[in-house]
Amino acid sequence: MDTLTLSDESVDEPPSGEHPALSDDEYALLFPGQGSQSVGMAGKVLRVYPNAEQWFTRANEVLDYDLLHLIEHGPEDQLNETTHSQPAIFVASVAWLEALRETWAQAGRTLAPKVVSGHSMGQITAMFASRAVDFDEALQLVRRRAEVMHAADSLRPGGMASIIGLRDRVLSKLVGEAADEGTLVVANDNCPGQTVVSGDEAPLRKIMRLADEHGARRVVRLPISIASHSPLMAGAQAHFSEAVHTISWRDPVVPVVSNISGGLMHTKDQLTSELSEALTAPVQWQHAVKTMAAQGSTLFVEAGPGDVLSKLVRRISRTSWTFPLSDDDTGLSTRDYPDKSDGIPK
Repeated sequence: MDTLTLSDESVDEPPSGEHPALSDDEYALLFPGQGSQSVGMAGKVLRVYPNAEQWFTRANEVLDYDLLHLIEHGPEDQLNETTHSQPAIFVASVAWLEALRETWAQAGRTLAPKVVSGHSMGQITAMFASRAVDFDEALQLVRRRAEVMHAADSLRPGGMASIIGLRDRVLSKLVGEAADEGTLVVANDNCPGQTVVSGDEAPLRKIMRLADEHGARRVVRLPISIASHSPLMAGAQAHFSEAVHTISWRDPVVPVVSNISGGLMHTKDQLTSELSEALTAPVQWQHAVKTMAAQGSTLFVEAGPGDVLSKLVRRISRTSWTFPLSDDDTGLSTRDYPDKSDGIPK
């Protein structure tokens, strides 16, 4: 699973106070990965932006099945299958991106983010948003990514677990102990105090037990058998890399922030290099968000279903504003831009 925070704890907002008006280049666009899907998620963006249906219609043609019907009507277990959930999240995120573009155009604003980034599979959406790849090829690449990951799981099933509330050095020690029983690695450094581990079944069970014994606030086995961002994906990575190099890439018009290094990517070669390691390398999301903030992004706009990334941002960069477009109370259906009148980032 690519993007998932299972903490139900409240997220503290940054302190109130006066905030300067945001210029058009002081925001980053974020795109979620697998784990953000839900039955009915397309309906929300279609209500905000009816023209979004064209993206789902085109996706149906590319995929040769009715993706929109599956998203809107389920069944949930079928939507949650990797081969369906990854394309579904990609298309839904593109729809939210285009909804934002059109809404801002009507208000006289141009969509011109300072940087873009996606969490795991969301990187392909970010690359589309940066105009480095066309929609059809990006969707085909997402589908291929899902297929090879599913195939790798069939050959060597594994799993993932979210561990919340342990210090990094303690968690690192426990990963080392558990890895005596098989492959186990840190897969996602999501935010302070929240890490996802990935690997074989035996060491995964062991670290969950050890983490609980060492006082972790929460230890949750993620509902997926794929060990993403671990050596178990090596075979899948080789096949995916082949697909990456069949795509017609362009240099991005806006920098894409790397999941692997946290650095800025300005060329198509950097993008393909990133994707050629992405299935086995850990997601350094905390580093990526700090890079975006250091580049001057004071607002993080999450274009996609859910608000997982917005919550992570608020734990990493506590003075940043977040604007999850699909949020019922503060998103695009409510306002076209964050309401800063109360001085508290949303």
